[in-house]
Amino acid sequence: MGVFYQAITQYLGFPDYGDEYKVMGLAPYGKPAYIDEMREIVRLGDEGKYFLNLAYFRHARENISYSWAGGAPKFEPLYTHELEKLFGPARKRDDVLDSRHKDIARSAQWMYEEALSHLLNSVYAKYNCKNLVLAGGCAMNSVANGRITTITPFENVYIQSAAGDAGGAVGAAFVAASEIDGRNPERGQMLHAFWGPDFSDDTMSTMLASRRSELDSTNCEITSMDDDDVLCGIVAKAIADGLVVGWFQGRMEWGPRALGNRSILCDPRRADMKDTLNLKIKRRESFRPFAPSVLREKVRDWFEQDDDVPFMMKVLQIKESKRSLIPAVTHVDGSGRLQTVTSKNNPLYYKLIRKFESVTSIPMLLNTSFNENEPIVCRPDEALACFLRTDMDLLVLGRTIIRRDPQRLTDGALGGLTDTEGLPA
Repeated sequence: MGVFYQAITQYLGFPDYGDEYKVMGLAPYGKPAYIDEMREIVRLGDEGKYFLNLAYFRHARENISYSWAGGAPKFEPLYTHELEKLFGPARKRDDVLDSRHKDIARSAQWMYEEALSHLLNSVYAKYNCKNLVLAGGCAMNSVANGRITTITPFENVYIQSAAGDAGGAVGAAFVAASEIDGRNPERGQMLHAFWGPDFSDDTMSTMLASRRSELDSTNCEITSMDDDDVLCGIVAKAIADGLVVGWFQGRMEWGPRALGNRSILCDPRRADMKDTLNLKIKRRESFRPFAPSVLREKVRDWFEQDDDVPFMMKVLQIKESKRSLIPAVTHVDGSGRLQTVTSKNNPLYYKLIRKFESVTSIPMLLNTSFNENEPIVCRPDEALACFLRTDMDLLVLGRTIIRRDPQRLTDGALGGLTDTEGLPA
């Protein structure tokens, strides 16, 4: 099914490695008008099996070459000309997305979910276990993941934060651990994704000091503080005032999702925030949704399912009565790719969302990855570079706030704080 989805992704004019999520985001704009054609491409068999009609694919009889460019693999098309006979001419990267493309995206997602439920229902019938763990590239299909408990008998679904090819490292580590000192059930609990590098306050202060002339020339002011409550209160107020905030904290997330340590944060209440982000920072397709980070205990109040989604691997339906309150994180079909946040697993991010809730009565933030058409930033100098070349309003590096233009903050949200406190001369 990964070959199927990648081939459709390429056909729709998204050739870059990992572009499948664009098809997933485009799908709700269309109708499953091509589902009969999809069933010609993917055929379901007995005992949960499925088969690809190889007339539409090259990989079984040709060597699909790829090369590396800019750190990413570039693949030749996986599909044959038969696919174009079935659906019409393939879209080129810069072609307009029309209703046919949207309908094909929706039909492909429908077919994927149909094959997935066919497989999983067979697995459940064989093992009669309510718990399911998914891994592999297809486990990144968060729309399908969010529907598993409604289209199959499974009740609990766990997908770790790097469920694609990188997730093989988890299995290798578990094998090594069991061979070294025997199996330990506690080793099997991965409750957070913060396994990457972190940077000390001294490291970040030294970096900022080395860039002080550049910061001064761009009218930036710097404030450092020790109190987390004050920090989160100031940042929550800034977000509520409509500012775009770069949030750089602690250890980097492992996997493709920004989960509150390398994130850009915004107000989910603002209907224009999608356009603002795409204009100021992301410069990406307008149809792609942004995600809500929500306090775990408030999920049942805002979503139709009450579930743990710590790694942003599921899309759930937002309650209809709540959608108008958070338009910036509500997709066209009323869904949201949420991340649940707990005090145990990310206490500072949890505190920030709580502070935002105290200001707005909304227990969530819009969370998108800290980058601009590049890999997510890892080091503080990368965060600063992204901040300076985009139109972000605030950058929070650990306990230090960098503001490009103090006048953007209404009501003096940062007024009265010493701009050089805690920084080397």
